[in-house]
Amino acid sequence: MKWCMLNNNRGFTLIEMMIVLLVISVLLIITIPNVTKHNSKINSKGCDAFVKMVQAQVQAYEIDKKALPSNIQDLVDDDYLNENNTTCPNGNAITISADGKVESEES
Repeated sequence: MKWCMLNNNRGFTLIEMMIVLLVISVLLIITIPNVTKHNSKINSKGCDAFVKMVQAQVQAYEIDKKALPSNIQDLVDDDYLNENNTTCPNGNAITISADGKVESEES
C-alpha cells in the first residue's frame, strides 16, 4: 500500500484576511465607546468610596484629638491622609464642613 501525502499549501487569501480585519474593526468600533462611557461611572463610584474613607478618617481624627479637623490639610498634617491622596479619582476636590461632613466638590 502506498501512502499519499496531500500537498495542500493553500493559505488565507487576501479577501479572507480583509474580511477578518473588517470584523475585528467593527467589534472595536462597537466596544471602545462603551468602555469610555463606563469610565465616568467608575470614577464616580471611586469618588464615593474615597469620600467614605475620608469620612472615616475624620471620625478617627475626632476620636484622637477631641475636635473636628477644619480642612483636609489637618488630616494630611497629622498623617490621617497621604498628601498625594486628597482628591477624588475623577479630580473633584474634597471638603470638610463645619460639622465634620465630608463632601466632593465638582471641579
